Amino acid sequence: MNNAIGYATHGATEPLKFFKFQRREVGPHDVQLEILYCGICHSDIHSARNEWHNAIYPMVPGHEIIGKITKIGEEVSTFKVGDLVGVGCLVGSCRTCSSCQDGLEQYCESGFTLTYNSKEEETGGITYGGYSNTMVVNDKFVLHLPKELDPKAAAPLLCAGITTYSPLRHWNVSKGQRVGIVGLGGLGHMAVKIAAKLGAEVIVITTSPSKEQDAKKLGASSILLSKDKEQMKKEANRFDFILNTVPKSHDINPYLDLLKRDATMVIVGAVEPIEPGIDGSKIIFKRKSIAGSLIGGIKETQEMLNFCAEHNILPEVEMIPIQKINEAFERTIKNDVKYRFVIDMSSLKEER
Repeated sequence: MNNAIGYATHGATEPLKFFKFQRREVGPHDVQLEILYCGICHSDIHSARNEWHNAIYPMVPGHEIIGKITKIGEEVSTFKVGDLVGVGCLVGSCRTCSSCQDGLEQYCESGFTLTYNSKEEETGGITYGGYSNTMVVNDKFVLHLPKELDPKAAAPLLCAGITTYSPLRHWNVSKGQRVGIVGLGGLGHMAVKIAAKLGAEVIVITTSPSKEQDAKKLGASSILLSKDKEQMKKEANRFDFILNTVPKSHDINPYLDLLKRDATMVIVGAVEPIEPGIDGSKIIFKRKSIAGSLIGGIKETQEMLNFCAEHNILPEVEMIPIQKINEAFERTIKNDVKYRFVIDMSSLKEER
C-alpha cells in the first residue's frame, strides 16, 4: 500500500483536519499521480456534512483534480510519467452496460464508483478524494490536460465544466439560439462561458441586479431579473433553452413561461424534490420539457477539456492553501467566492 496524507472529516459536524491514510498499489491498468490542485465543489460540502444521508467517514472530499503522473501500470499505454492529467467525479463503472458502452459512465446501470465516499472496486475499501497529495486511478478514468489550459485554474472544469458542457451539447445549443442561464455561481459562470463560445445569445436569469457587470464580462449579452414580473412577462416564449444551475429546491414555474414551444429547461443544480410543484399547463400547452443532466462521460469530459483549450475557457478561481479549507467551505455556502475555490495542494507538504 502507498502512504498518503490529506484532509478529512470524521463526522457531519466535524471540521476537516489533517489525515494519514493509504492508497492501493499501482495495478497493471492504473496510474499514480501527484495531486497539484483540487477544486472545491458544493457537492463536497453536502457530502462532508451528510446532507445527502450517504456519508462514509472518515471522508476525504475532492473530485476536481489536476495532477502529474508519477507511476504507470504495465498495461497502460495512453499515458506516461510526467503527463499533466485530470480526474473528475468518477473513478470506475461496470463498462459493460449500455450506458457505459455508449460512453455515458455517469449513467452506469450497475452503479459507478465515485472519486470519494464510494466503494473501491479494486480493494473493497472506500475511495478517498483529491484533498490529498497522491492517488491511484484506473487509466480509463483519467483525462489528458491540454497544454493550453493553465493547470492552476483548470481543476473546476472536471465537475463544473462538464456538468454544464454536457447538457449544452446534448440539447444542441448553437449559434443564433437564445439561451438562459439560471444562477451565476460556480456552475452558472461556466455555463455562460461555454454557451457563449457555442455561439448562443446568453442571458443570465438572476434575482440580483448587481450580477449584470460580471455576467457581461463572462460572455452574456444581458441579465433578466426573475423577480421583475414585467421583465419576465416581456421575455415569455423567447428562449430556445434554459440551463438551471440553482443548487437547491426552488419555484421553476416562472422559468417555464420563458421557453418557446418545444424548448427545454435542464436542471443540473438541485438534487432534491422540486417545490412547489410544477403547473402542468405550463408544459402541456406548448409541448415544453423539463429534464436533468448529470456531469458527463469520460469521452465527453475529454471533449470538453479540448473545447475549453481551443476557446481559451477557464474557470474564475481563488487559490487557497489546504489549511483554509474549513473557511472556504463557509464562504462557499455564503456565495463569497468568484466563482470557485481551488486548493494548492503543495500547501499540504507543510503538514508532514
